Amino acid sequence: MMEPLAHSPRGQIAGQLYAEHIRNVRQSATEYADRATAYFIGDRLSFVDSVDAAAAYHDLGKLDEANQRVLGRKSRDRLPVRHEDAGTAELLRLARPEAAVLVAAHHAGLFDSREEKEKLVRSGVDPFRDPDWARHVDQRLEEYLRQHVGSGCPGFAALNGAAPAPLHRCGLTRRFALSCLVDADHGDTARHYQNEIAVVAQQPRWKDRLAALHRYVSELPRSSAPRDDLRDRMFRECAEAPIGPPIRSCGAPVGSGKTTAVMAHLLRVAQEKRLRHVFVVLPYINIIRQSVDVYRRALVLPGERPEDVVAEHHHLVDFSDVELRQLSTLWRAPIVVTTAVQFFETLAAHHPARLRKLHEIAGSAVFIDETHAAIPSYLWPQVWNWFETWTSEWGGHVVLASGSLPRFWELEEFVDPPKLPHEVPDLLPQSLRRDLETAESARITAMRREEAFSVNELIDFVVEKPGPRLLILNTVQSAAVVANRLREQKHDVLHLSTALAPIHRDAIVDRIRTRLKSDDDHDWTLVATSCVESGMNFSFRTGFRESASTASLIQVGGRVSREGEHAGAVVWDFRAVDSLLADNPSFTVPRRVLNSLFADRRIEQLPPNDLAKEAMRLEMTAGDERRAQELRQAEDGMEYPKVSELARIIDAQTVTVVIDAELVKALKNRLRVDRRELAKKSVQILTYKLRAHVLPVEPLLADSNDPAGLYGWSAEYDPDFLGYMAGVLPILEALQEGIFIA
Repeated sequence: MMEPLAHSPRGQIAGQLYAEHIRNVRQSATEYADRATAYFIGDRLSFVDSVDAAAAYHDLGKLDEANQRVLGRKSRDRLPVRHEDAGTAELLRLARPEAAVLVAAHHAGLFDSREEKEKLVRSGVDPFRDPDWARHVDQRLEEYLRQHVGSGCPGFAALNGAAPAPLHRCGLTRRFALSCLVDADHGDTARHYQNEIAVVAQQPRWKDRLAALHRYVSELPRSSAPRDDLRDRMFRECAEAPIGPPIRSCGAPVGSGKTTAVMAHLLRVAQEKRLRHVFVVLPYINIIRQSVDVYRRALVLPGERPEDVVAEHHHLVDFSDVELRQLSTLWRAPIVVTTAVQFFETLAAHHPARLRKLHEIAGSAVFIDETHAAIPSYLWPQVWNWFETWTSEWGGHVVLASGSLPRFWELEEFVDPPKLPHEVPDLLPQSLRRDLETAESARITAMRREEAFSVNELIDFVVEKPGPRLLILNTVQSAAVVANRLREQKHDVLHLSTALAPIHRDAIVDRIRTRLKSDDDHDWTLVATSCVESGMNFSFRTGFRESASTASLIQVGGRVSREGEHAGAVVWDFRAVDSLLADNPSFTVPRRVLNSLFADRRIEQLPPNDLAKEAMRLEMTAGDERRAQELRQAEDGMEYPKVSELARIIDAQTVTVVIDAELVKALKNRLRVDRRELAKKSVQILTYKLRAHVLPVEPLLADSNDPAGLYGWSAEYDPDFLGYMAGVLPILEALQEGIFIA
């Protein structure tokens, strides 16, 4: 009798033996669990035992005769018997409920407690079991176990034998455990099919990197300007700040050097606490490149490859299909620069593909830059609970920083009495914060245009103001429409939005910087989306922001007269109404709050940090409180799919669309592609637009069970101006004119 398989042969690659896969997964999963729990103050033995037991039995159902027939041939057919149910059944019988949960979730995702209770009443089947397969599995379970042990895999007696761990209510800890199992399982499968290679982790070398950062900062060009002195003071204060408590803040205005100053603090923390990673979390994809460039110049040591030390992760490329796993980015470099979407949605995830990398944040430090723009206000109450668990039980350390930092943790609307008496002291002393605020206060003025514009009226209003000008719209579509109209009217215009792939956005950012440095190039306009309002080292003469949120208006001010070089600089808040402009419903409540702050003149009376804090309070009480409560109830009630849905930073789901013809061709032919090239040459498009069959895309490696598939763009793409909107605008105009018949 042939030895049982865990994975079928494919091409020139032989099938993987069941025993080999179980051995590899068990080894890696327990290694990941050991590394994570080195920082855990809870029941370390039970955590590792649950992960180990789950790894040992996770594929038990693949030993079913029907499944082995499929696994024995070259086939991409799905297994006829749901294989997770067997391991789940055996672990429940062995009184290992937490391990059973992990096995049940390692493909399907974490459970919903309400559905499990309803299933129990409806079918009488144990929780986490599959009612459609339970009877079939129960009749064959002893045979599966006989083959399992006969192939050399461990029986229960060979496991650690720790006391059974109760099914607990800490969702973050459960996600860490599933992450360890999934990373081991997905990794071994991908390596077997040669879609991943084993990579030796780069050594942190925190002390050496901190010294390198000090050298880098000391060699930066200096002037006699007061702001340079303030930047020097800020770097020193952050570098020398106490390493505790584990949640800190850093409220400092734009241009004060947060990028390097906060990193100096976190490197000291990482060195003294022997942490694993430092994460930098940024709100927008396009500002990652700027930070990555700085950190690679400052922190990479001689003989190291920059991308091995400072990893950038900025596309939603977490896929469950084995063909796509090679494209996912894992958080294993010493310094990881990622997006708020990736970081926070991973914290809340229930799907195994997204959770794979989560265990890496145990024993890590995190810098949430531009905190005001990181996530919607209503997500912070639950995120704060996760932060308290992570920092108090899993060795985490976090710094919340922004040029308009709202101290929301001081508001009862956001934070219940904390589990521990956490203080959130600022890294900067009050005297330095006051000096920074004084330097900031006279820089710009916010003004409002009360009447709504048409597109042409908006253009007339904008171009009459002194340039260079920054014009920010609320949607990709609106930005493309206005930019295209400006060009049609022969105005000098650049366009920057996520309609452009990162490789082309980077080129346009370089053009913007070059033009802004010119002393005689003023009469031009950049039309953009919110992707430029935070973190970009731009300094325009005049700013315009389609009415959105208070924090957005404050942050746009950071891209106008950044060094105070333009006296009387203004940022305009405006509304626009036109049939081709798209509304962003996520701004409904924040816009209402902004209206009230303009009406009672608090916009001009409050300093930026206090203004942002008051706006968050009003947003919560104006309608977001219900959403915050719903999320917290779902987490407390172990309704994990609902948590994942409610915690989405971008309400609408997106998919990855490749815009490069050669990459599309390679993916169609199932060839390996470099994930960095994929990230550079693809865009994110709203799923509902694809489903409406309006956009010209074709499926590539889409997995019907995974929302994150890959698609190829099949219409015009303009790399220098409109990106994929060059192929969309003609469709929108045709629809408006009634050329297409629905």
